[in-house]
Amino acid sequence: MNRYVIAERALRAAAPHELLDAVRRVLVEQYGAESVDLLMADYGLTVLQPVTVLPQTVKPVSVHNSVAGRAFGAQEPVVEAARNGRARVHLPVSVRGDRLGVLSVTLPPDSGVQDLLGELSDIAEVLGHEVVVAERDTDIYLQARRKDRLTLAAEMQWQLLPGRSCSRPEYDLAAQLEPAYGIFGDNFDWSATADHLMLYVTNGMGEGIEASLLTNLAINALRNARRAGLAIDDQAALADQAVYAHYRGRSYLSVLMFDFDLTTGWAKVVDAGSPRLLRLRGGAVERVTFEAQLPLGMFEETDYVVQEFRVEAGDRLVFVSDGVYAVADPKGEAYGDVALARAIQATRLLPAAEVPRAILRELTGHRGRSVADDDALVVCLDWRGI
Repeated sequence: MNRYVIAERALRAAAPHELLDAVRRVLVEQYGAESVDLLMADYGLTVLQPVTVLPQTVKPVSVHNSVAGRAFGAQEPVVEAARNGRARVHLPVSVRGDRLGVLSVTLPPDSGVQDLLGELSDIAEVLGHEVVVAERDTDIYLQARRKDRLTLAAEMQWQLLPGRSCSRPEYDLAAQLEPAYGIFGDNFDWSATADHLMLYVTNGMGEGIEASLLTNLAINALRNARRAGLAIDDQAALADQAVYAHYRGRSYLSVLMFDFDLTTGWAKVVDAGSPRLLRLRGGAVERVTFEAQLPLGMFEETDYVVQEFRVEAGDRLVFVSDGVYAVADPKGEAYGDVALARAIQATRLLPAAEVPRAILRELTGHRGRSVADDDALVVCLDWRGI
């Protein structure tokens, strides 16, 4: 039995809370590793935090200014020279494009690091899949993702999300929410089949728990309708009824909904509120507008009409909530489409997974202070087609 198979079997047999112990044991026994650490990306994508027993006592490392962070950002193994001829290998831990963290392994001198990178990367990938499954049964990895305490509203919102990024041959998709530890209303959701991608970008109303409860109701109503096989206009109508039935028009939710045909690039669209879309095509950024319809739950039994939109290979679509384009600087000037277009241009060479966080960092500079008054959501979709 080869070493990779031994490692894979050990991870699949390990208890959910013992994945790090299992991969550490195998890497020590089979590869001579001298140390093994699993670092998880925090909710704000600013640091990588080691998985340890609470209370956390190991210092996190920066996503932006560390060797492990370079492996996380590039999604490629990075080899770092260590003491006395040893090598420290940093391996991205990801699941279908969703970046979870980094597995860092110290190997002895003359271990043939370059020859091992393929096997070690495969082991890190298996570890990522097992972490995602294990999170159903243990809080260890979720605890390691937070450098600060989440508000209850933020806890509810993060648990509602599908992930922060995903990749397929046809597209790369990524999103980020700020303030990561205090969000309450904005949200995103996606689901893919063999030939379709459904994407929802929501701009929640209100603050705190009330905003989170409203978003949870709406997103689960949309999912319920989607999983029943309904078209997006019917999904919107049923979610609208669910929200109105509970709030009677006192609270409502804005949503921009897309159903992409992966084989043609044509999309069916329902625009029910305030999220905006900007498109980068051929080096030029332009805002894409649709016929605006009523937010979900504003009135009883609203009918929603599907519009059509086509995406081409090489397009980058950037979706934002009003917490991005409406943010004012200290002088009261809104961020707006012009500044957002500049930010999209400035990040055009970054992979989709890096774009939302980069735009939100630029937005913080415009705002002039680190603490936001409203949620800010950025979703980036890079379309390759087939």
